[in-house]
Amino acid sequence: MKVYFLGTGTSQGIPVIGSNHPVCKSTDFKDKRLRVSVWISWDDYSFVIDCGPDFRQQMLVSNCQKVDAILFTHEHADHTSGLDDIRPFNFKQGEIPIYAHTRVINNLKERFAYVFETINKYPGAPSVKTIEVINNHPFVLGEKRIVPIDVLHGSLQVFGYRMDDFAYLTDVKTISNEEILKLKNLKVLVINALREEPHDTHFNLKEALDFINLVQPEKAYLTHISHVLGFHEEVEKQLPENVYLAYDNLEIII
Repeated sequence: MKVYFLGTGTSQGIPVIGSNHPVCKSTDFKDKRLRVSVWISWDDYSFVIDCGPDFRQQMLVSNCQKVDAILFTHEHADHTSGLDDIRPFNFKQGEIPIYAHTRVINNLKERFAYVFETINKYPGAPSVKTIEVINNHPFVLGEKRIVPIDVLHGSLQVFGYRMDDFAYLTDVKTISNEEILKLKNLKVLVINALREEPHDTHFNLKEALDFINLVQPEKAYLTHISHVLGFHEEVEKQLPENVYLAYDNLEIII
């Protein structure tokens, strides 16, 4: 299974518009982060988790040729606002299944009403099939069992996903013991780490590292990173042996 990090930044991305912060001025490609998303593929199956405002650019840079499904974590714009840019895949493949909490599906229907129109739908509009994700109800994609992981982003419910020995969680602030049990015996965990200072709705670096220590994956990659966390190379030197900062266009094989 291949995991390709399409974007590893927080909602503003890095560099932040108009910012003179040193990280935003960095010339290191690892300090340039698009909005968070990941592309997962194996055999002839290919899907993405989240579809944010940088989706078109991410698809071009990664040379992704096919999207069999989109899994959404939650409805925030940095995770969903690229939905219109799935159209080239529609033209090649037809309707694309999207998996999300019912609340998220309803939110998308409000914001992208033309996508879900059933009468006189514009012929060039994206075409999707909605599938509700329910906690404790695993589903199958490309013969792999996908386990939803229910977490809280402040007070907002968010889904992470586990497949085989890999789990992807973003925008986590709290997670119950019951859900943590679903994350045992992982080879790779991806988890958000916004910055060093505490945040109301995201893990900071210490919280992410404490969570990794609790779950005990073989390796962990940090994502959903803001510019104030610091320079990629400097931060990574301070991390435990099995913990890495993810960066845009990093590819790992599991």
